[in-house]
Amino acid sequence: MYIPAQFRESNLEVLHAQIMQHPFGILLTGGQQGLDANHLPFELHVNEGQFGTLHAHVARNNPVWQNIANGDEVLVVFQVGDAYISPQWYPSKHEFHKQVPTWNYVVVHAYGKVTIRDDERYVRGVVARLTRTHEASQLEPWKMSDAPKDYLDAMLQAIVGIEIEITKIEGKSKLSQNKEHRDIVGATAGVKATGNTQMAAAMQQIADQQA
Repeated sequence: MYIPAQFRESNLEVLHAQIMQHPFGILLTGGQQGLDANHLPFELHVNEGQFGTLHAHVARNNPVWQNIANGDEVLVVFQVGDAYISPQWYPSKHEFHKQVPTWNYVVVHAYGKVTIRDDERYVRGVVARLTRTHEASQLEPWKMSDAPKDYLDAMLQAIVGIEIEITKIEGKSKLSQNKEHRDIVGATAGVKATGNTQMAAAMQQIADQQA
């Protein structure tokens, strides 16, 4: 990924937090059938390996787990947020007319070595932990014991585990750092007005740092 220096995010704790806050990633593989992309929810264990380990599962009918081999390099892309930036939001544009449209975004790329985990204990653990994490905000959280045992056992047999030990991780946070302060403030206000409060808040942090 092309990352100009002012957009590079290299703080591992920040990158881990971004993954955990936006765990739905794109698994990119180059197996026997060529390039493939699968959209999966991931669980990150930050204390496993040098940069952490990702855990997920795919449908047994999904050929991805058979088209790759243990030890193959894969890439998982986590899209944290994005926003279109209109040049009309820059005060300098109205003064000098030297601005063009662009797009701000925050993304994390996690490269790693994959291991196929075709065992019931592993997939049961992945599903249980993902369930606890993402049901926690519900008024009445669903839990695995809510389903009949024979039904749940059959569902678990229909999935295969994917484990990825992260070997390299990089982040890009393009948030108008290359603009002057008044233009960052103007773009932040423009993004906020569109209702994209998440990206507006990230850009506001940049504006505050440069104030």
